[in-house]
Amino acid sequence: MKLEPLGDRVVIKASIVEEKKYGSIIIPDTAKEKPQTGEIIAIGTDDDVKDNLKVGDQVIYAKYGGTEISLDNEDYIILGYGDILAKVS
Repeated sequence: MKLEPLGDRVVIKASIVEEKKYGSIIIPDTAKEKPQTGEIIAIGTDDDVKDNLKVGDQVIYAKYGGTEISLDNEDYIILGYGDILAKVS
C-alpha cells in the first residue's frame, strides 16, 4: 500500500534512536522518549508544502504532533505542515 497525504500534510518515517543502557536498569518502552526527527516519505498537495519540502528531507517535528500509523509493518507519522519545526540540512 502507498500513503498519499492530502492538503498540507506530510508522511514521515521517524528516525530510530539508539537505546541507551544504564547499568542493569530496564526502561520500559512506554517511558522512553519518542524521536522528534524523521525523513519525509510523502508530501500532500498544498503548494506551500511542495515549495519548502521534498521527499527525502530530514525534519524536526513537534513532540506530540501528528497521527501515528502502522502500514506493512512500518511505523509512520502523518503531520500537518504546521507541526514541522525545521528542516535539517
